[in-house]
Amino acid sequence: MRYSRQNKILELIEKYDIDTQEMLSDLLKKRGFEVTQATISRDIKELKLVKSLTPDGTYKYACADTTFRTTSDRYIKIFRETIQGVSFSGNILVIKTLSGCANAACEAIDSLDFDHVLGTVAGDNTLMLVVDDPKHAPALAKHFESLLV
Repeated sequence: MRYSRQNKILELIEKYDIDTQEMLSDLLKKRGFEVTQATISRDIKELKLVKSLTPDGTYKYACADTTFRTTSDRYIKIFRETIQGVSFSGNILVIKTLSGCANAACEAIDSLDFDHVLGTVAGDNTLMLVVDDPKHAPALAKHFESLLV
């Protein structure tokens, strides 16, 4: 649940100008996450969120470094802890995750910018990767499986 919630926080701060923990808490609650102020505070610390200046002169939560994802180690950890299996057919890889974790795993793949991955699509517990050429699918599947160890 923590990974799903933290992934939702990253999505929300990208979409909205969130300037308080209370606003973040309200948005999470509207999306079905039961959170306390302590949980929000811990998530902000773990995600290394900072307040950044917006063009209109107000502040909002943002990732500490938006040009280089400082959370890449965290994404690999999320990937390791949530992936249940990898398979492929042709130029499509299908990755099964724990329920509610496909978006976090998908973000991990997107942020790490793997070669030959044209795009990703996530559901609740499954994500799909489109590979540029079917000959690269087996190596990518093997690489993702090696991250699970």
